[in-house]
Amino acid sequence: MDSRRDFLQKFSLGLGVTALAGLPAVAHDINPVSNADKQLRVAILGLGGYANIVAKGMKDCKIAKLTGIITGTPSKIPEWKKKYNIEDKNVYSYDNMHEIKNNPDIDLIYVITPNSLHHKHVLMAAAAGKHVICEKPMADNAKQAREMIAACDKAGVKLYIGYRLHFEPHTKELIRMRKAGEFGKVMHVNNYAGFKIGDPKQWRLRKALAGGGAMMDVGVYSLNGARYCTGEEPIWVTAQESKTDKVKFAEVDETVTFQLGSPGGMIANCGCTYNFNHVEGLKLMGEKGWAEMNPAFGYGPIRGNTHLGPINQPDVTHQAYQMDGIAECILDNKPDPNVSGLEGLKDMIVVDAIYESIRKDGKKIFINKA
Repeated sequence: MDSRRDFLQKFSLGLGVTALAGLPAVAHDINPVSNADKQLRVAILGLGGYANIVAKGMKDCKIAKLTGIITGTPSKIPEWKKKYNIEDKNVYSYDNMHEIKNNPDIDLIYVITPNSLHHKHVLMAAAAGKHVICEKPMADNAKQAREMIAACDKAGVKLYIGYRLHFEPHTKELIRMRKAGEFGKVMHVNNYAGFKIGDPKQWRLRKALAGGGAMMDVGVYSLNGARYCTGEEPIWVTAQESKTDKVKFAEVDETVTFQLGSPGGMIANCGCTYNFNHVEGLKLMGEKGWAEMNPAFGYGPIRGNTHLGPINQPDVTHQAYQMDGIAECILDNKPDPNVSGLEGLKDMIVVDAIYESIRKDGKKIFINKA
């Protein structure tokens, strides 16, 4: 695989044609909103691989619309303008991005740049007075995450993190069942995500742009999944890194396993890797029942089973559901479904502790949430 995009897409296709045969195709159908005449107008900042997936997915949106782009690569502008009908007045560079403040055609900026640029670009978006979605991981560390939240609060704009799975129907049903007590007390969680990364020159292997390796990229899925499986915040972590290719992974982590301890005594075993394929899944074990999802984190289809039978939910365009869901939050002033900047900060606090444990040879780190 050449990229994280390949990992997510190919894992999602891992069921194969035979397994998917006979499954009904389900169109995008988000719940009706009270302000259906309104639209959230979105500009994408950073026009890389995932930005293309988001833009394509937004064609299925009902109340979110792609109206602008912000890029440091002028050569990409003509294709994006033509493909997504972007007007000249809604095209910006990083240098003149501040001018977007006076553009009524843009309500929100979606930051989809390399990880270590998220902090800078969210601060720029907030200064322009626009609401913000920031792709995960939110930042390089919790300190940056707090600064991003503070900047958006000061500017009076909303900050969301691109946790698309919180809008995905199978994942939402798992969370509903957990909240309803259908699993009883959660006793154990196992979550894993990973793929064999390709091009050794790509930005994800450069710490200055990626902030870290597998943990910062796909490890956040394992971590965030453990948190929504339990509904609890971990109070300690232990973590270990293994590195089989010290040249390719000279700057970033290759494979990380980590354990999360909850206030109730439950332990979650989690892992992530950049060095081998066919490692994805979520497993929850409770006093009354269990749940497993595989694929669990890709772009779809997501598949799950529980002690009560299959999780029968529609297959949807994740990015369309995410964007319409966030549009509802903003346009109708609805509470967010755990995708705010605070949710991103909670993950970054744990990621900081995981890296600290790795530096200290797996020592148990008690999490300081201050």
